[in-house]
Amino acid sequence: MTVVDNAVYVDGRRHAEPESLDRTFDLMDEVHGMAWIGLYRPSRAEVDAIADEFDVHHLAVEDTVSAHQRPKFERYGDVLFTVLRPARYLEDEERVEFGELHVLTGRNFVVTVRHAESPDLARVRRRTEAQPELLALGPEAVLYAILDEVVDEYAPVVAGLQNDIDEIEDEVFGGDPAVSRRIYSLSREVIEFERATEPLIGILEQLRAGFEAHEVPTELQRRLRDVADHVTRVVGRVTALRALLQNILTVNATLVAQRQNEETQRLTQASVAQGEQMKRISAWAAILFAPTVVSSVYGMNFDVMPELHWALGYPLAVILMLGVCLGLYTIFRRKDWL
Repeated sequence: MTVVDNAVYVDGRRHAEPESLDRTFDLMDEVHGMAWIGLYRPSRAEVDAIADEFDVHHLAVEDTVSAHQRPKFERYGDVLFTVLRPARYLEDEERVEFGELHVLTGRNFVVTVRHAESPDLARVRRRTEAQPELLALGPEAVLYAILDEVVDEYAPVVAGLQNDIDEIEDEVFGGDPAVSRRIYSLSREVIEFERATEPLIGILEQLRAGFEAHEVPTELQRRLRDVADHVTRVVGRVTALRALLQNILTVNATLVAQRQNEETQRLTQASVAQGEQMKRISAWAAILFAPTVVSSVYGMNFDVMPELHWALGYPLAVILMLGVCLGLYTIFRRKDWL
């Protein structure tokens, strides 16, 4: 059996810790007390047994067994079905771990079903048991205590995410090439955190709407309103974190584009410089190639060649080579190749 804690309360005090759920059901009728049963990842048979005893709607049973539900609040007659998404920040891994908690509350019972390690419901029990006057208000008081714990655990998550964003800002302006991946990863966490927290506003509004109809004690109404205020602040901060991440993503994209433009400009300047060098090299190569053509013609050692035995042939050939070189130099100079 996956029963983590099982107790019957009378007048806000722990009356008994039955050894089995069957005994719990019997004792509830005997002492007219409230049962608080804590389950951790129960099987379908275990959930069905509790559902049959407390007349829980089959839709709530299906959601509890399948898990992977979004935060919500539903009323099935006298039974309230609440799904919460607790979260905790893992400092060593710098990430947010999300859990799932289902709470069934009826006229004289509370059943909590955890599908993750968070939240610490043992701490919630100790805190409520230390306030018997609060626990005496009934199952709604337990639901309030659980909501309060879940919302309180959001504060370190917000602080952790804020610290991560501060680090990312430094990495963005430091030019860290791996920062984009971290921005996207953190954005997914913030979005999931927003999905876990934002529905709580509607859940608490639904609870508040039923205060008068279900004669919720004034003290409990005050406490639930206080939780609603905390939720509003958390949701506001999460929304601000998401907007800040979006701005950081935009700034990072701008900086990356700027660095790419600078690199492109640098490569372009290098290419232009190389082009200038190639023009100079080509110009000098052409100038040096011209006399080579003339000299190579007269170096063929043929017997019959124009001006071969002419006394002015050699000076004329030299003058021709110099003239061609000077002409090419003048042309390249005018074209700004030299």
